[in-house]
Amino acid sequence: MTTLQLQLIVTLNISFYPHPLMSVTLADATAAMETIQKSSRVLVICHRNPDGDAIGALIGIALLIEQQFPTIPVFMHCVDPVPETLQFMPGASRVLNALTTKAGDALVFVDIAEPKLTELHESHPQLFDKSIPSIMIDHHPGNPLFGTVNILVPEAASSCEIVVAIADLLKWNITNDIATCLLTGVYTDTGGLLHSNTSAAVYRTVARLLRAGARQQLIVTAVFRTAKMSTLKLWGRVLEKISVSSEGGAVSAVTEGDFRATGADHSELAGAIDYVNAVPGMRFSMILSEKGGKVKGSLRTLRDDVDVAAMAGKFSGGGHKKAAGFALSGKLKPEMRWKVVEEEGKKNASAEN
Repeated sequence: MTTLQLQLIVTLNISFYPHPLMSVTLADATAAMETIQKSSRVLVICHRNPDGDAIGALIGIALLIEQQFPTIPVFMHCVDPVPETLQFMPGASRVLNALTTKAGDALVFVDIAEPKLTELHESHPQLFDKSIPSIMIDHHPGNPLFGTVNILVPEAASSCEIVVAIADLLKWNITNDIATCLLTGVYTDTGGLLHSNTSAAVYRTVARLLRAGARQQLIVTAVFRTAKMSTLKLWGRVLEKISVSSEGGAVSAVTEGDFRATGADHSELAGAIDYVNAVPGMRFSMILSEKGGKVKGSLRTLRDDVDVAAMAGKFSGGGHKKAAGFALSGKLKPEMRWKVVEEEGKKNASAEN
């Protein structure tokens, strides 16, 4: 066998290796592509308080669409700014806060479990009533399928994985910039490949993106090995306030006063929940935080017999079985309870007298 024949066999094996997310069908991917083809403009939207998966999928799919359809303008939107730790991603400076729609638009929603998480559901209800052609790409199991084309893959660890699957099915080229954005989402939603959602499919997707030129060390340094002083001070307050609830949860809370005192932005709270979740023997962990008249709850668990999505659902929230959240109107009010217990030695002495 010649070297050329061997190279050809290797190439064919890679090209026809089944993608790990086989529940994303060619029909789904084609329907999404046709929706974009018929549009005069594409608006890509992610959820508020964006994490690495939201921003990675937002920029990743936008760059893919621009590359494939260079005559169609593409705009990226999020009501909150891109967190400082994620601004290394190519195209991060292009993410806009304001949004307006026009005739001929197509929408692409990424990593949005439900419309209200965009904070656009009241100001722009037309985005969600299916009057505008839209593509919904998500991995949250409770998603209400609000797009005209819905690509929901609950078994995926991240929305970025789904974007990779769509691109591969359509044979779209994933450049190193796109791969860097998408790998960021995979890494952040798996905690650097440490969370229990890190499946064999996740590792295959990571390998795929590394082959495409994803800048792994840039991601690792920016996301996992860089922390501002304000972030460390805020996390210090989170850890200092941990208490154990009667339900067996490790719970902490940070108020708006804590954010002001540490100089931290609300986005800097991301990641602290993993340390609270490290308390041994706990059924679940939760961090409560105040922002603009609302209290946000972030829930995590390491146990298979605890469903934090169901817990969050009691407060109109949701998410995954092991990672979920909710938001309620109100503010945090500290409560301290004390109990006086008489020392055993003194009690016996008193009885003898």
